Amino acid sequence: MGLFDKMFGHGADEGQQQRFNELKQKYQTVLTTADQQHIQFLNLHVQDNKLYIKGTAPTEDAKNKFWEQIKLVNPNADDITADIEVNQNLAQGASVGGSGQGSQTYTVKAGDTLSKVSKQFYGNANEYMRIFYANRDKLRDPDKIQVGQELTIPKG
Repeated sequence: MGLFDKMFGHGADEGQQQRFNELKQKYQTVLTTADQQHIQFLNLHVQDNKLYIKGTAPTEDAKNKFWEQIKLVNPNADDITADIEVNQNLAQGASVGGSGQGSQTYTVKAGDTLSKVSKQFYGNANEYMRIFYANRDKLRDPDKIQVGQELTIPKG
């Protein structure tokens, strides 16, 4: 599984998985650019038959590069909705890992998944990418966590 294989965030509906896969394939370069620019997605799913992305960029430049890539893929942007905010604090966090104020640590146990840990801490399994982004220095894939790993859990 890859980084953006599953829908997540508030509003994710597994019934839309086929449309999600189509749009994900079309916008793969946009998703790759977002990852390279350290844009953290809060939501990535299908809404109103469009790819819906809500996230936070560490700089205005990163946000602009993301939008430029969308325009290259589809100048009309008629099948994608993106809400990207800029938070300068992410630029600092991206270089240090995810630990920050108000976070806590969690040790992975047998049978754990990021979704399960997310449900435990946030009450919503679809918020697992928040934990993934906070641990990008340790994790490459949200589906691959190891027993005994120490994860940073951002404040809910």
